Amino acid sequence: MSGIKLIFSIKDLENITGIKAHTIRIWEKRYNLLTPKRTDTNIRFYDNDSLKKLLNIVLLNKNNYKISKIAEMTSEEIMLNARELANINLIDDEAINAFKLAMFQFDKVLFHKTYNELAQKKTFRDIFKDIFTPFLHQIGLLWHTETLLTSHEHFISNLITQKIQINTEKLELNVSNRATTYVLFLPENEMHEVGLLYLNYELVLRGYQTIYLGPSLPLNNLDYFFKNNKDLCFITSMTIEPHDNKLMEYFNKIDAILKHSEHEFIAFGRKTEALINHKFDSNIRLYATISEFLKNL
Repeated sequence: MSGIKLIFSIKDLENITGIKAHTIRIWEKRYNLLTPKRTDTNIRFYDNDSLKKLLNIVLLNKNNYKISKIAEMTSEEIMLNARELANINLIDDEAINAFKLAMFQFDKVLFHKTYNELAQKKTFRDIFKDIFTPFLHQIGLLWHTETLLTSHEHFISNLITQKIQINTEKLELNVSNRATTYVLFLPENEMHEVGLLYLNYELVLRGYQTIYLGPSLPLNNLDYFFKNNKDLCFITSMTIEPHDNKLMEYFNKIDAILKHSEHEFIAFGRKTEALINHKFDSNIRLYATISEFLKNL
């Protein structure tokens, strides 16, 4: 696979696994569990196999396998025992670790098995709140430390997206005839849609009609809806777009369009924080998170 990250520093391993670099070095020297390689300039690094092995070791260690016992296993035994554990009696941290392992190994089978095991014990809402939300937060942290590659993020985000869409589809036939219809979209060049998709699920779960328009939608593509007399509430999520110097201009356009209508406009996400107390002429409301919006729904 081109573009896949194959070289990791010990700091990368610490960021990914949550195990301190000092502990990793002890596991190397005392138990010979990992063997770092060196560049031509004598800088230590770890390959993808080392990362996979360490994630498996961490999973076993958190399930009462002593490091000395793990050290007696072959690499294959470590992998098999960890995979078995990842699919039985999962608790939240173990499930997140299994999803993390699936992400870095591009392992769809492990992802789906882990999810299916969780689904036997938790509702989808609980899986998203207890597992996916902290997991996605960790992905964000790994992204900022440059430990994570775009290919990893896309792979796991697409799998999570599939689960949201499947669970939303199960609810669609039970939507009631509530007065308000929600139109959900992302601004132009904004592609982070997992949060918006989940909000769509929450709205459908509550019996609302929704129209999901997806990512990267130019504002003028909403003209049909802006001119509609139906009771509409527009919802968008802003993580990276619009750019800071265009943010106020974006909301001013919406404000001008909606101030003579009964439509509402809801925005949440990192970009909204700077304007959260701003007063608009139209019915525009800003929230920092999805949870805050749902509390006020």
